This record gives sequence, C-alpha cells and structure tokens, in this order.
Amino acid sequence: MAETSSPMEIDLAVAQFAPAPEKVNKGVSGGKSAPWVEKYRPQSLADVAAHRDIVDTIDKLTSENRLPHLLLYGPPGTGKTSTILAVARKLYGSQYKNMILELNASDDRGIDVVRQQIQDFAGARSLCFGARPSVKLVLLDEADAMTKDAQFALRRVIEKHTKSTRFALICNNVNKIIPALQSRCTRFRFAPLDAAHVKERLQHVIQSEGLDVDESGLTALVRLSNGDMRKALNILQSTHMASQHIDEEAVYLCTGNPMPKDIEQITYWLLNDSFSDGFRYISDMRVRKGLALVDIIREVTMFVFKIEMPSVVRVKLINDLADIEYRLSFASNDKLQLGALISTFTNARSALVAAAC
Repeated sequence: MAETSSPMEIDLAVAQFAPAPEKVNKGVSGGKSAPWVEKYRPQSLADVAAHRDIVDTIDKLTSENRLPHLLLYGPPGTGKTSTILAVARKLYGSQYKNMILELNASDDRGIDVVRQQIQDFAGARSLCFGARPSVKLVLLDEADAMTKDAQFALRRVIEKHTKSTRFALICNNVNKIIPALQSRCTRFRFAPLDAAHVKERLQHVIQSEGLDVDESGLTALVRLSNGDMRKALNILQSTHMASQHIDEEAVYLCTGNPMPKDIEQITYWLLNDSFSDGFRYISDMRVRKGLALVDIIREVTMFVFKIEMPSVVRVKLINDLADIEYRLSFASNDKLQLGALISTFTNARSALVAAAC
C-alpha cells in the first residue's frame, strides 16, 4: 500500500521550490544599488528631457495610429532608446514586452538573424488582446553594427510585413545605414542635449537622492557630460560614491580630467616660458596629478579658442594640436609628443611677435 505524505511534509516540499522573499526580483529601478542611468530612465514620452519637437511629433503619430518606420540617430546618451521604449509602453501598456522584439549590439545581427528571428516575429500573429489589433514593433538598437548583407535582407522584410509590424532603427552613425533602409524610414536626429536640459535632469536626480552638490560641482558635471545624459549620471553616481560633498574638485578628481585652473596654468607656461622650463613644469604636473597628455591636448585646444590671436596663427596652432592628438591615438611616445606640443606653441609665439611688429 502506497505511503501517504503528511500535511507538514507537503508544506516543506512546496517551500523548497518557492522563491525566497528576499530573492524576488523587484526590477532594476527598485534597488538602492541600481545604476542611476536605469533607475531614472524616462518611462513615458513626457519624461524625456529634451527634443520636444521630435517627441511631440512621434507622440502625435502614435496617438493617431500612423506610426511609420523610424530611424533615430545621433550621439550616445541623447535619449534615442528611451524615446522608443516610451513609445512602446504607450502603445501596448503592460503587454509591451510581448509586442516588441529588441535586438542590440550584443546580439548576433547577421543575415541569419534577419531571415529567421526577425522574420518569424514579424510574421507571427499579434499577441495583444486589446479592442483592436496593434502593430508589433521591432527595435534594432545600434543598427550601424549590422552587416551589409543583413541590412539588404532587412529591406524585403520591412516591405513584406509593413501592415503588421513597425521597425525602429537606432544608431550613432547614420552613414553606416544603407540608403535603401534610410529611404524606408522617417529619420529623426537626436542632437547632444543642451546644458539647461542636462542641468534640469541632474537637479531632479540630486533632489531625489538627497545629494550634497554645490553649484560648482553641478557646473562641472554639465561641462564634462558634453550633452551626454548617460555620462552625466554615471559621473554623478561615481563621484557620490567617492565623496559625500560633490564640488568641482571632487568631480574632476573622480573622472581624472584636468581642472580648468590647471589648464590655464599649462597654457600660461606654453605661451610664456622657455622650452626647457615648460617641459619640466608640465611633466611635473602630469606626474603629480596623474594627468593624461591627450586630455591636456583636448582642453588646451578648447582654451586656444578663447585667446585673442590672429586667425592665421590660430588655424596653424589648432592644426598642429590635431596632429599631436592623432599621433597620441596611435600610442606614440608621450614625452616626444609633449615636446611637439611645446614646440608648436613656441612657433605660435614667434608668429605672434612677427604679427605684432
């Protein structure tokens, strides 16, 4: 006769397979250790920080059920992926994960993926159980990493499944997308964010997290972000982990970028001191503060634009600085390129003296 299990044994067996309460996944945005880039990612089109003209246009097309194939391109961290995910949430609500196929640069995006995975998803019946059938959405993030063969194969898939599926291509370099795909999509360029929009979003995060950030630290965050919201949030979170009080010095120390006062000092040495003195002073500062020569070159180049000098001298100086930065990108010797930097400014000083005479 078969043995019967007691109620206590059954409860213990069920408990073994039940997930522990503390291990239940609450989503990326729920934990304290979550990256702020994901924690504060816009969830709706109204939350997108900038590009209101683009967002309002896409919002109107979505509301009127006239959404075309989209090609969103521009620098990283400007809201391309956040915008299209917000569109998906508006279209499908809680079912949006069943209605979109998202592929990014970490996935294999050769011709086989287009012919199998994308075509199977586009040809499948809609999984949305609403009052009216909705079109599905294929999201191809970092589309400029797709092979040429895959892009050519994608042309026919887009034409064949237009009635049931919309395609959204996201890329940084639109020139790597073949013209045949560009002509099938409505193009929107996401420019780098304005400083005002970056500052506004950072202030929202600072207030939500209760951070101690002064005005100089906020200005440094906006300046170093260069219009990249993702970069600004990563710098803010990294600096907060290193220092409770976030000011300009803390931000620059965390990122390793040369401070503006250091760039002013270096530029003064380049424009006034002799070759040997300038070489010694800059070398000592690089060792003492751990500065990379390529960062010094970039900051000095921007500082040159603020100095009054004849156009001919400025053009020659910037051209020489560009050559030095290009050579540094190929791992050239830092000491030799530092000598080239000082000699470039020595020649510029001679040209300034000749122009003044």
